Amino acid sequence: MPTTYDTLAGLADLVGQPLGSSDWVTVDQSRIDAFAAATGDLQWIHVDPERARAGPFGTTIAHGFLTLSLLPMLFDSGFAIADVKMGVNYGLNRVRFVTPVPAGGRLRAHFRLLAFEALPVPAGFGAQMTVEATIELEGAPRPACVAETVSRRYS
Repeated sequence: MPTTYDTLAGLADLVGQPLGSSDWVTVDQSRIDAFAAATGDLQWIHVDPERARAGPFGTTIAHGFLTLSLLPMLFDSGFAIADVKMGVNYGLNRVRFVTPVPAGGRLRAHFRLLAFEALPVPAGFGAQMTVEATIELEGAPRPACVAETVSRRYS
């Protein structure tokens, strides 16, 4: 169950604070293969387990962009804002793929609010939020990915 905040406007006071952590997600070979097929990135390090066994990681690894693409799912289980009716992805400020994610690896994200800016909207309330997502790889000393996400949410 995600941490739930009552109002979008109430998050303005939480800049610099953690917002929540997601559930764990397993990145298995079938997910990696599906992502490879969808994006056309069929590099052997991702899709050829036999060849990858002799490669630098000893197994296939997830695409960095696959890890990044899990953010919407991770956000959904990490925190919720009760009065938000709609949200849109506005972009990313910075992304780093710190540790490779092996097939079968488990990920979860920890979210921290970096910035909050109220937006003018014709009705209701809107805000642009910059959230740092640190995607943890289970058992690894460093995160798999750290990204500054920018979204616009409306209540």
